[in-house]
Amino acid sequence: MEFDFPLWPELLNKMPGEMDKPLISRRLVDSDSSLAEASNEAPKVGILGSGDFARSLAIRLVGSGFSVVVGSRNPKRMVGLFPSAAQVTFQAEAIGSPEVIFVATFREHYSSLCGLSDQLAGKILVDVSNPTEQEHLQHRKSNAEYLASLFPTCTVVKAFNVISAWTLQAGPRDGNRQVPICSDQPEAKRVVSELAHTMGFMPVDMGSLASAREVEAMPLHLLPSWKVPTILALWLFLFFYAYNFIRDVLQPYVQEGKNKFYKLPLSVVNTTLPCVAYVLLSLVYLPGTLAATLQLWRGTKYRRFPDWLDHWLQHRKQIGLLSFFCAALHAIYSVCLPVRLSYRYDLVNLAVKQVLTNKSHLWVEENVWRMEIYLSLGVLALGTLSLLAVTSLPSIANSLNWREFSFFQHYLQWPMHGSATQVTTVDKKDMAHVYSGILWGLKKEE
Repeated sequence: MEFDFPLWPELLNKMPGEMDKPLISRRLVDSDSSLAEASNEAPKVGILGSGDFARSLAIRLVGSGFSVVVGSRNPKRMVGLFPSAAQVTFQAEAIGSPEVIFVATFREHYSSLCGLSDQLAGKILVDVSNPTEQEHLQHRKSNAEYLASLFPTCTVVKAFNVISAWTLQAGPRDGNRQVPICSDQPEAKRVVSELAHTMGFMPVDMGSLASAREVEAMPLHLLPSWKVPTILALWLFLFFYAYNFIRDVLQPYVQEGKNKFYKLPLSVVNTTLPCVAYVLLSLVYLPGTLAATLQLWRGTKYRRFPDWLDHWLQHRKQIGLLSFFCAALHAIYSVCLPVRLSYRYDLVNLAVKQVLTNKSHLWVEENVWRMEIYLSLGVLALGTLSLLAVTSLPSIANSLNWREFSFFQHYLQWPMHGSATQVTTVDKKDMAHVYSGILWGLKKEE
């Protein structure tokens, strides 16, 4: 089966930058005379449905140069919600001339369209729906496969279900560009892929319609690539927090009877965060070294890595961003240290002790230098780590060429590693207190 779906050469030849900007503002959408009437030569696209996604889809299609016909059960009530260039009519009238029709309705409403099966014969139906988690587990067939079973004379294509209504209105620069597309007909996938490209998105061929279940599950996953790194970071935090609690709070209480449990909410957390950040940072670059060593030992780079190493390599970006998150929290917690009443009490007690001992000038050269070096190295480490974190984001990394990206990710790691290591070793006598007492220049005479 072949489909004749002419696309303007001017639309297909648009520069990518022209498709990044928002096409239509809210003020223009709400105005009846905002959009010029679409040309009669514009390729016509139909939409069945009048919900939020259908409205955003119509806005994007009109702004991309298509002639849009919207089919609604109550067109008179819905016409004011769509751009004036889009024709809003009854469903039976909307599916007459378009060869590509977006089905923007819920699965339970598919059966209400069965009366239009004769008029829809031979057309491309683009299913944009998403099931809930319960529906996804309950039904063996995907929404797209169920739609195809109801309309066997049509060609069903699964697409645009991972794109939000906001992304359609604001432009793909503010959201994900990729549009997974799957169908049993290659020609139908080509037509929808060209349509997605004209709208400013990046079509991704996911294969046959059997992949629709996997495509529909994508919006149901909550940060799937972050699960393992987050669990790792939480376990590291609990381990170091327990160690610092035993050392800084429990041990003084048991051995000397000193009550330092007030340190639990802030001081112990602040001491734990840089430890977690540094270990996570080491885990970002360690798998690369292991992979290179394994390739040298095998004598080839064409053999597959073990599954554990492969998964580790794939999670490096998430581990690095969690390291940056812990380092940034450590910096914020450190700024909050002087606000504590315990800090003020220590400062007053130190002043009283200085008066009682008849000391007019308190200056410990070693601690002064230690604090200055600590602060300088800490700022340098956090600054370089910020650059590494920002350049690892897809929106930034895609704007860099390979040489620029490798410069940030490869060469900047050395000063960052060096400064971070020196921060943790600047006080060799008592590393647990380097993030609290030395930071503010307090010499605790206990």
